[in-house]
Amino acid sequence: MKKLAVVAFGGNALLLSGQKGTIDEQKQNANTALKNLLKLIINDYHLVLTHGNGPQVGNILLSDIAGHRNNGLPTMPLDVLVAYSQGFIGYILEQQLRNIFTKYDMHTDIITLVTQVLVNKDDPAFQTPTKPIGPYFSAEEAQRLMQDTNDLYVEDKNRGGWRKVVASPRPIAISNTQSIEQMARNGKIVITVGGGGIPVVYAEGKKVEGIEAVIDKDLASSLLARQIGADKLFILTDVPKVFINFGTPQEKAIDKMTVMQAKEYLAEGQFGRGSMEPKVRAAVEFVENTGKDAIITQTTLLGVDNGGTRIVIS
Repeated sequence: MKKLAVVAFGGNALLLSGQKGTIDEQKQNANTALKNLLKLIINDYHLVLTHGNGPQVGNILLSDIAGHRNNGLPTMPLDVLVAYSQGFIGYILEQQLRNIFTKYDMHTDIITLVTQVLVNKDDPAFQTPTKPIGPYFSAEEAQRLMQDTNDLYVEDKNRGGWRKVVASPRPIAISNTQSIEQMARNGKIVITVGGGGIPVVYAEGKKVEGIEAVIDKDLASSLLARQIGADKLFILTDVPKVFINFGTPQEKAIDKMTVMQAKEYLAEGQFGRGSMEPKVRAAVEFVENTGKDAIITQTTLLGVDNGGTRIVIS
């Protein structure tokens, strides 16, 4: 019987640092990244793909602001912008994966879902925005944007720039998981939970409404993997392994760590809050709740023996 894997691509898999973000650039980046899925398919995995949207939704937000400022167009709430990014990123991933399959004479359906994810409207994250989205700005540009929009920008000292931050509530439930699992186990590749999913809450009378937030893609992917009974969770980033003492002379790559070890490192603050920390937390939640392994690595090491950092139950 084939195994089921959730593979979580970062938003930077499509938009690399220093690029302008043209569709041609993102198509080429997607094609390069997606070729690595062939190793998992050869190893008898059914696949569900998720993806980040940090750079893209930030650029959409800037276009939204410019359209309002220059042409009087109405601004769109962040949940709508997340839906927008899900659609076009899913389109690019689906198209490029289909092109790869055609080249290798492979045939399977690839299905992109615009996915809503339930969060708690009283989540404390709404009081303390921490999730970075969009491009980096100089201090002067960030100050001007904060004056123009009342949004919050904070400095990322590791990367030398300022970035918009928004609320990032925890995901509670993902829509259509039964259909996602059924399609994946029937051999279809499903692209879902883009950008962590469109954040929605229950209002009065169980009415579903969008809310101004961005859900962490890795936490949502971990929840999805648990809800569909996945056998493995792959969280992709731009480094080959998880490191402790990152950026210091004592820097060390971790090949394998238990849930307990990972929790100790998290308590020590070993991982960047807006970068590696949520990935490790997402992996821990999956492993702790399923007893199955999670792997954090870069795209080129997908399906490679001993590639990346493996998080195990004990």
